Amino acid sequence: MHHKSKLPNVGTTIFSVMSALATQHQAINLSQGFPNFESDPKLIDLVSQAMNSGYNQYAPMPGSLDLRLAISHKYQLLYNSNYHPEHEITVTAGATQAIFTIVSAFVRPKDEVIIFTPAYDCYQPAVELNGGITIEIPLHAPDYRIDWNLVAKKISSQTKLIIINTPHNPSGTILTEADMFQLEKLTNNTNIIVLSDEVYEHIIFDGANHQSICKFSNLKARSFITASFGKTFHNTGWKIGYCCAPKDLMTEFRKVHQFNVFSVNHPTQKGLADYMQDADTYLKLGEFFQHKRDLFLSLIANTKFTFKPAQGSYFQVLNYSALTNEADVEFAKRLTVDYKLASIPLSVFYSNQQDDRVLRFCFAKTDDTLKRATDILCKISEKIIK
Repeated sequence: MHHKSKLPNVGTTIFSVMSALATQHQAINLSQGFPNFESDPKLIDLVSQAMNSGYNQYAPMPGSLDLRLAISHKYQLLYNSNYHPEHEITVTAGATQAIFTIVSAFVRPKDEVIIFTPAYDCYQPAVELNGGITIEIPLHAPDYRIDWNLVAKKISSQTKLIIINTPHNPSGTILTEADMFQLEKLTNNTNIIVLSDEVYEHIIFDGANHQSICKFSNLKARSFITASFGKTFHNTGWKIGYCCAPKDLMTEFRKVHQFNVFSVNHPTQKGLADYMQDADTYLKLGEFFQHKRDLFLSLIANTKFTFKPAQGSYFQVLNYSALTNEADVEFAKRLTVDYKLASIPLSVFYSNQQDDRVLRFCFAKTDDTLKRATDILCKISEKIIK
């Protein structure tokens, strides 16, 4: 018997490939986006207390009400925007599950979904699995700005969904208020749904403000927000996130969610709900990661790598074209094998393999790890390897 899945040409993700290569060659892993330091011990204690207090059976399908209340309070506090905890917030098994469920709930065969590449790699497969057609709009180094005139040309009667991501993975850029006004203008008087991937919402630098889609009333009415506790609280292995949307959209989302995961880890929800009573647990995150970004960049300031400082997320992209003409995938693999430093090549986030000679490095690491990694980058830069 020979059977193929509905994604016959999809292989192992670049994240798994580069992390495995890093492990095999004992390289410093700045490829996959996870911290190499622990969560706050207070949060771990709260989750343990929840387990010991009996929160070990199914949580309610939409999520623990305590946690949904905490999420609702956060949106009111940060964005002066209200999401009703009973009808407009659902806790999910990470943001990726939320994204997959949104696409599955609304995208039908031949529907078009606009994404901006380089794009996080779960978007397009979710669309294809549901018979949709991905319409890619490329972003170009070094600015990675959206060409809204091109977006206007790509919108058609078949456009069901537009997926945005701010702060952006992999480029580390953010959308501005002007960007959101453009999106609002283009989607007014349409039936287009917007999926706003905001998993790095609390990691914004240099005094900028996160332009959450919920701050724009006409956009909020047609949009989902997906978010991640794993990115916020340094525990990506817990795989817990959430999404917010107006009641009419969320009602349809939950129809699919209940048969996808039904409900999410209960003691973790309880621990997070208690932990979020102190807003400083997420309000100080930008300052924490800006220190790491600034440390990373200061240590490579005199190298041949060129860059624009990341505006958000915990990723920094570096252009290496002054060092070698190698394709980014090959150079990333050589860095890992020969120099013991793993990164992610950006061409894999484009379907046409657009190669701007750029690698993505994760700086959600201890200061010691960043110092050892940048020492390698400095030594590489001293070599003539063209």
